[in-house]
Amino acid sequence: MFMFTEKDIQQIKSKGLSVEDINHQIQNLIHGFPYISLEKPATINDGIIKLSEAEVTSFVKLFEDIKPDTLKFVPASGAASRMFKFLFEFYESAKDKYNSVNEITQPDVKSFFQLIRDFAFFDDLKNIIQSNGGNIDEYLKQGQYKNILDYFLFENGLNYGQKPKAVLAFHEYETQFRTALEEHLAEGALYTKSGEDIVKIHFTISPEHNELFQDILKRELASYESLYKVKYDITFSVQKPSTDMISVDLENNLFRNDDGSLLFRPGGHGALIENLNDLIADIIFIKNIDNVVPDKLKQQTIIYKKALAGVLLSYRERIYDYLELLESKKVSNEQKDEIHDFITNDLCYNMGKLKDTQSLYAVLNRPIRVCGMVKNEGEPGGGPFWVKHPHGVIDLQIVESSQIDINYKEQTDILKSSTHFNPVDLVCSTKDYKGNKFDLLNFRDPQTGFISIKSKDGRDLKAQELPGLWNGAMAFWNTIFVEVPIITFNPVKTINDLLRKEHQ
Repeated sequence: MFMFTEKDIQQIKSKGLSVEDINHQIQNLIHGFPYISLEKPATINDGIIKLSEAEVTSFVKLFEDIKPDTLKFVPASGAASRMFKFLFEFYESAKDKYNSVNEITQPDVKSFFQLIRDFAFFDDLKNIIQSNGGNIDEYLKQGQYKNILDYFLFENGLNYGQKPKAVLAFHEYETQFRTALEEHLAEGALYTKSGEDIVKIHFTISPEHNELFQDILKRELASYESLYKVKYDITFSVQKPSTDMISVDLENNLFRNDDGSLLFRPGGHGALIENLNDLIADIIFIKNIDNVVPDKLKQQTIIYKKALAGVLLSYRERIYDYLELLESKKVSNEQKDEIHDFITNDLCYNMGKLKDTQSLYAVLNRPIRVCGMVKNEGEPGGGPFWVKHPHGVIDLQIVESSQIDINYKEQTDILKSSTHFNPVDLVCSTKDYKGNKFDLLNFRDPQTGFISIKSKDGRDLKAQELPGLWNGAMAFWNTIFVEVPIITFNPVKTINDLLRKEHQ
């Protein structure tokens, strides 16, 4: 047990946490978390469904015919600073003037300046430099690249280095550019449309960015409503302070700020399960803020989003029927065998020989997620695996490499043999068969958090992240994996990703 001052206790309580919560967090920091035990990778016809063209068409029609109450959930709280890491590093060591772009030794920096006119933000950057008495064409000609970055990254200019991805100019159109936020408005209108043509989208944001989001909506929302003949219902939430995590130094002593206060850090995207838990809709789509494309490439995304939702509705109808049957207490042994086979073969949940009504009911009566999976082409990110749990059950999970014991060859071999990865393309059902909302916090696996080494003010510390949103935070959901085309996955991890043909 750690000793906390009265001031510490007040700080802890102000976050909605208790001393008991903090002691539990500290024990995790000291002892760490157990590794996941991979059984095998999920592959086509062995954990991953590959839809035929006819099946895609059928599932799209099912979704469109049912027209469920839908909502789109977009994690959008992160700042875009990591997108510009290579530019910040160049800025720190850059000369005031270069004779030619060929003097730049970093290939990504060189590409940025060579192709800067191809970015959707170029005109904005040109105008803000001009309003300050400069000329970007002259700066480029004279090799004044550091000067350009002054107006691009920092607050005397566009301040892109401190803004969230959502408000950055992503794509250029004939008469305008669109931010990532606006692309989600456009995309949402094409598949997240409920009765009376209402489009519900929920963004998780950082409180300091709220005004930036509101400014775009005030300026642009009416034009998108007119273009798509819809009404938007846009809502926001912030990560709850109660999901923040305490930090310790490398000797497991409480890490304190210079003013003596305890250092808390955000709990990672797994904290957003609390935000998701507050939302009510029949179907919830989840997609990252940076995975958007211009209109010319949206068709496949729209088709597969609807198809995934159709898959979910199809599975859910069968699950609901079985739950009603089990609750009626008039279920025969043959029907129990049928339900057990469905759980084993269709839900890919190996529960052994258990076939009693209570066990079958418990497995079926859980939130459902259908997760799009793309073929692995070297992109970083988690992947689909069969995982063996400590209690013996084997089921499907999305697993990050940080959850694997890399010192165990058998596990790393399974990791390397994975054929698909997770693009964060989820369709979720969070209500039970009676229409009541599940408490999603009851379906987390608290043993799937992880510890990393960070630094603050030049001092190393241990930081803890909560179980990831689509990893441990959804560990005890019913999970279906479906292959989706690679064209539906076009993330923007660095600013130069916007130079890819998919974003031009």
